[in-house]
Amino acid sequence: MIETTPLTPVLGARITGIDIARGVDATTLAALRHALDRFSVLVFPDQRIDDAAQIAFSEGFGPLERTRPGAPGAGSPVIILSNIGQDGAITPPTDKQVLNNKANRFWHHDSSFKPVPARASLLSAREIPSAGGDTEFASMRTAFAALDRAEQDALRGRVAIHDFGWSRSRVDPALVTEAERRQHPPVRQALVLEENPYGPALYLGAHARSIEGMGEAESRALIDRLMAQATQPAFTYAHKWRPHDLVMWDNRAVLHRATPFATTTERRTMVRTCVAGTAPTIAVAA
Repeated sequence: MIETTPLTPVLGARITGIDIARGVDATTLAALRHALDRFSVLVFPDQRIDDAAQIAFSEGFGPLERTRPGAPGAGSPVIILSNIGQDGAITPPTDKQVLNNKANRFWHHDSSFKPVPARASLLSAREIPSAGGDTEFASMRTAFAALDRAEQDALRGRVAIHDFGWSRSRVDPALVTEAERRQHPPVRQALVLEENPYGPALYLGAHARSIEGMGEAESRALIDRLMAQATQPAFTYAHKWRPHDLVMWDNRAVLHRATPFATTTERRTMVRTCVAGTAPTIAVAA
């Protein structure tokens, strides 16, 4: 029987009494789905799993996304987030893999640049540095609930434009190729998601470039203010990784980001799987 221990007053729970490598039955999966809806972030300590076991566990929550072209693990259900090259050595700071990892230090939702963004992500710690390299989460449900009713009503129904090329260019103008820009053109996403049974959530992050119906400066001012609201310390949880941790989060209820570490001297390898979304965030007209 699994045991659930809340980690903060607003998000996160530690899940024990489960060995993912041995497989998980339908009753346990149902309990975990409920816990994910309620807590947004689930921490499974000491899960000694390989890629196959992570994929099998992740598929219990739905079909998985395939990793985008140009990323380590492209075409498979896993993405390898690492500063280790194919030769086993630490890659230089100018390596595209390292720069993409740097982009993960911005608060973001995984796959919000896709027409149907990810439902959930699972991240497994395979190698961790001696300091830094944490993952922080921010509750977008709590952030929305803290707004006054008038602003909540004003934000409902608004649409944000999420742009992969724009967000990656903030790290390095040469980081995203023209082929990647064509593959991931800007998409429209609801600014407020109403799907979670525990309450609505803001949906923004690093890929959110602008808001429809607003000028560029006005858009950025609103996005920046809402992001500051969402990421204040009282609304966040910082996960300090230990070897073999597996962390799962609801991409439509939390933002996340990686924290810096000594990338030129310390090794870090994480493996992520993403449970695909089932529908766009904006209803498509028939």
